[in-house]
Amino acid sequence: MKIYIRHIRAAGYCRKEGVKPFFDAQKWDWPDFLANGIDADIVEKTNDAMALKIVEIAQAEEDERRKEANSRA
Repeated sequence: MKIYIRHIRAAGYCRKEGVKPFFDAQKWDWPDFLANGIDADIVEKTNDAMALKIVEIAQAEEDERRKEANSRA
């Protein structure tokens, strides 16, 4: 599962003052993230409460997508 900028926005986090500095501290590639997302496992390994909230949002989206796909089948 991937984390995308939409998940960060859904969490209500500020890119400039919070998320971008967090990415920099982790030495993650911000432009690559914006283009391709980042694996949720990588984000989860930080054990950062705010990062884990983003993973939860992405997981909920994934669960909803699967639920919809199963209801169509």
